[in-house]
Amino acid sequence: MYTLPFLLAAMCILVLTYRYYHAWIAARVLTLNDAYITPAHRLRDGVNYQPTNKWVLFGHHFAAIAGAGPLIGPVLAAQFGFLPGYLWILIGVVLAGSVQDFVILAASIRHEGKSLAVIAREQISPFSARLVTVAILFVVVISLAGLGIAVVNSMSQSAWGVFTIGASIPIALAMGYWMHTVRGDSAQGIKEASIAGVLLMLAAVIFGKEAAATAWGQALILSPHGVTIAIAVYGFFASTMPVWLLLCPRDYLSAYMKIGVVLVLALGVCLTNPIIKMPMITAFAGGGGPIVPGTVFPFVFITIACGAISGYHSLVSSGTTPKMLDKETDARFIAPAAMLMEGFVGLLALIAACVLYQGDYFAINVTPEKFATLHLQTTELTELARAVGENLVGRPGGAVSLAVGMAHIFSSIPFLRGFMDYWYHFAIMFEALFILTVIDAGTRIGRFMIQETAGKISPRLGRTNWLPGNIVSSAVLVVAWSYFIWTGSISTVWPMFGVANQLLAVIALSVGTSYIINKGKAKYAWITILPMSFVTITTLSAGYLNIVQNFLPLAQTAGNAIQGYTNAGLTAVMMACVVLVLGDSIPRWFRNKVGATGEN
Repeated sequence: MYTLPFLLAAMCILVLTYRYYHAWIAARVLTLNDAYITPAHRLRDGVNYQPTNKWVLFGHHFAAIAGAGPLIGPVLAAQFGFLPGYLWILIGVVLAGSVQDFVILAASIRHEGKSLAVIAREQISPFSARLVTVAILFVVVISLAGLGIAVVNSMSQSAWGVFTIGASIPIALAMGYWMHTVRGDSAQGIKEASIAGVLLMLAAVIFGKEAAATAWGQALILSPHGVTIAIAVYGFFASTMPVWLLLCPRDYLSAYMKIGVVLVLALGVCLTNPIIKMPMITAFAGGGGPIVPGTVFPFVFITIACGAISGYHSLVSSGTTPKMLDKETDARFIAPAAMLMEGFVGLLALIAACVLYQGDYFAINVTPEKFATLHLQTTELTELARAVGENLVGRPGGAVSLAVGMAHIFSSIPFLRGFMDYWYHFAIMFEALFILTVIDAGTRIGRFMIQETAGKISPRLGRTNWLPGNIVSSAVLVVAWSYFIWTGSISTVWPMFGVANQLLAVIALSVGTSYIINKGKAKYAWITILPMSFVTITTLSAGYLNIVQNFLPLAQTAGNAIQGYTNAGLTAVMMACVVLVLGDSIPRWFRNKVGATGEN
């Protein structure tokens, strides 16, 4: 079948959702009001709380939420075929993901821009707040490890990729200094920095090939452990530096690149209308797949951990973004619109993976030894490898197959033919930009959580503008997620990331439901209860199957005991936290009077 009908149908649904459904939620459920002074103005400190232009903030928010999940998850889920991933992304982003992000952002604005745990304390109970804190710290560590391992797989041994991504850091620093210090956050300064930043990033991609071929460029060929150290150092500094200097401008720059590439990719699909070569449903939907262990239900719902719904997004919606929101009504433009865009990205990633022949797809995403057991034949793999100038066999993790699929679509556009090696490395840069913008924002969000918790012991430790506290808390978090990258693989980290991420979504939807009911809007609570119920069933099922079918058997293999038992134990703790939060929340919903008043 051709891809164009699927893409056009999805675009129409996403646009109508934003235009009507989210406008209704903003007016009737959340009652956004610009007369309310946002925390960015009331608590302005120039470090974390900073009123920000809505276009810049949209760029930051989209870049912060759109990491590896909407790119890698759909590619890995293509193992089950095109149709399961397509339906879950489209239905999930409309009814679950965009609603969660919107509700939590609105709630955080009314709670001084504080975290999900603080909102849980006020809307549910201190007991739930402690459980949410544990769950969030666990999810942040595992999420950043899952996202970071995709960077490691795509950038190791690639001097071109390292040069391009490395160049984005000084470019972002220059942009931040120009916009904030030289131009005083004026519209003209933002425009000037945007144009210069995009042009410089394009130049970094174009000249990256020549730079990698030089003698000094060979120093950029890093091992997987070398890439891990590099992103750990970056995450630490991004978490501790002022938000306007590196985090916000880099995310803003990345958003331009991300959205631009997504639009060009969508244009490529519309112009070339490629054929979906992957079956609608593969033989592995019933289990036994070489990439994702388990059956299509429930594993497709944790493999595509972003793009449809992501608990991690609730941390951004209650982390950096509410501290920079200029007006309350900007929230609709920021959170649900960015999530719908991420869903669109997930659909395009799925399409890019499924335009590859099934044999080529599996030859890239599994080891040669495992591929030999599948009894599949490659079709275009040799030609594709020659065109991109890279070895493509046995490159698991999804990033490489996605880049190949994107490059294949780009090079099929009539006026963009040829230069497939540039398109491939451009796609690798595109993927790494997606992921690193989550690494920096996620580390900062985790640092906020650690400091909020430490602040109960010492008020000084809880001050987010106290540099020693920032340094210590950032270092603790970076060491934690780096450990999982250093010792794990995509097959061990990603399933745990998927379960943890979706279980946090259950918690976020539970907190959002409490907020809606406590606002006196109980008759509208179905908008969060329905997706919460579905995600609870699918993710608890997947968590149990992960423990008994994947992690405990892993612990029985030589040299993997610590990793297997650690993964199983942490997953069990996360599942217990979710069950306890629901057990604490649901009775309180029924005890509240329908139509209770009181803004929170």
